[in-house]
Amino acid sequence: MSSNLIDLSHEVEHGMITYRGLSAPVICDFLSREESRKNYAPGTEFHIGKIEMVANTGTYVDSPFHRYADGMDLSELPLESLANLEGVTIQAQKYGRTIPPEAFQNVDISGKAVLIHTGWARHWRTDAYFEGHTFLSKEAAQYLMEAGAALVGIDSYNIDDTLDGTRPAHTILLGNRIPICEHMRGLENLPAHTFRFHAAPVKVKAFGTFPVRAYAVVDR
Repeated sequence: MSSNLIDLSHEVEHGMITYRGLSAPVICDFLSREESRKNYAPGTEFHIGKIEMVANTGTYVDSPFHRYADGMDLSELPLESLANLEGVTIQAQKYGRTIPPEAFQNVDISGKAVLIHTGWARHWRTDAYFEGHTFLSKEAAQYLMEAGAALVGIDSYNIDDTLDGTRPAHTILLGNRIPICEHMRGLENLPAHTFRFHAAPVKVKAFGTFPVRAYAVVDR
């Protein structure tokens, strides 16, 4: 049986803003092709790039260390919690800004990556992306935790209401070692289930968040 790979990540570009108030990535040459030529035989050249960015850039995964000083950092997350997970897609557009527990009821989410399609990714790289986004209610986060979700992803600006300083979704999910994937895209291209999900970040010590190339494997 053949499979389709569906990209669920935004591109990381020089100067883009992922989260208002956080600096944009700076992407440049560390060693340009022109400069490299003096190190190699004629006709041979290489490029070495350099990037300076905050951890919360593009599509990224949060580990428990992002919220909790004693939580698992990126290097400690089991690979099984990030890759080759059975996935389910939840269509959440009809619930308005606040996604309630009802969005997940009657769906088997135990041990699965739960990907929440809000449609908010359509605002990516516009000012509208930063205002009035869709988020998970505290009760919904509690439901996902109790129902055994393995990972929770969302195609919105934040899984929490940014006006709520307690950040209940981050607090509940990361407090129970459930990674979060934010700023996703392309969830409208996924089936409701029968796909595998992958979102493994770089294995960085003492880091709670890092960009990922999130994707789904869907059987044809």
